[in-house]
Amino acid sequence: MKIKSCLFLLGLILFSCNKSMVVGLNEVQVIGSHNSYKIPIDPSLWDYLYELDSAKAISLQYGHIPLTEQLDLGLRNLELDIFYDPKGGHFSNPKGLEIEKTKGHEPLPFDTENILAKPGLKMFHIQDVDFRSHHLLFKEGLEALKAWSDIHPDHSPVFILMNTKDQKVAGTRDPLPFSKEALDTVDDEIRAVFPNDQLITPDRVRGKFDSLEEAVLTQGWPSLNEVKGRFLFVLDEKEAKINRYLEGHPSLKNRVLFVNSKEGNPEAAFRIINNPIRDFDYIQELVAKGYMVRTRADAATKEARNNDYSKFEKAKASGAQVISTDYYIPSQLFKSDYKVIFKDGTYENIKIQ
Repeated sequence: MKIKSCLFLLGLILFSCNKSMVVGLNEVQVIGSHNSYKIPIDPSLWDYLYELDSAKAISLQYGHIPLTEQLDLGLRNLELDIFYDPKGGHFSNPKGLEIEKTKGHEPLPFDTENILAKPGLKMFHIQDVDFRSHHLLFKEGLEALKAWSDIHPDHSPVFILMNTKDQKVAGTRDPLPFSKEALDTVDDEIRAVFPNDQLITPDRVRGKFDSLEEAVLTQGWPSLNEVKGRFLFVLDEKEAKINRYLEGHPSLKNRVLFVNSKEGNPEAAFRIINNPIRDFDYIQELVAKGYMVRTRADAATKEARNNDYSKFEKAKASGAQVISTDYYIPSQLFKSDYKVIFKDGTYENIKIQ
């Protein structure tokens, strides 16, 4: 009997240890990049923009290494901006190239293969002004990410934020609006590249619950081990566009992207709260309840120019699972040592309470 009792107790201890070792997707904290595809504006065009609006030009003075190189460093969050262009050619020959020529500068080579003429979603920052991108086609960017993932099948999950850009900018061509049909193409292009077993979808997280919010607040998020090698996409938009994406898909059924819906809605699960200083308590409350949150360590180059880590420190302390920065490596465009990285020299931490 004593031997049986000892074995039973040992079994309980082992079971308890195994349970404690299970790490949920929402128990990780990762550093990632903002406008991750972006190549810096050509120097001569940037100088022209600086003459027009110095503050705006300064805010745009950043860029990134290729997406897969960011993942190789250990970043597990990316942000991708896309434009609707179903016929192709809408964003060909950006005006900025002609501006450079009129100023007596020969632009760097751009879209030499006429990729922008192809139909499909395009990926860059601002039409005609900040148009250089490591992948001008959204689908090509996705294919690069999938190829990387296939080589590293056990990588920890990658969070990808999406902005569907259709705002007008003075002096530039008007973008095409993101109607419901346009938003459908976002799902279509992602599914054309990624099979379901490389995605973390709302359906997977919701399971048998009636709503996505109910699932994350009661059952919680999947464990990290369950979702290795996968990508989670989030639509970072305002209510009107989110509602268009939700049409015919209550609680995001059969959708690819999570959305930034306020708590209390059936689709609420992932929140975008970008100011960790002002909204520190709010972020902590959301995380404690079971939501996932993305916040920012810096914006518009300000923190990098001032070597100011206050936002980053608050972001870490808030518990937000995703922290975005333009400076996972120091700027190459102006003098600064500012670099956002965890103290152990990584871009990913487990933060079990």
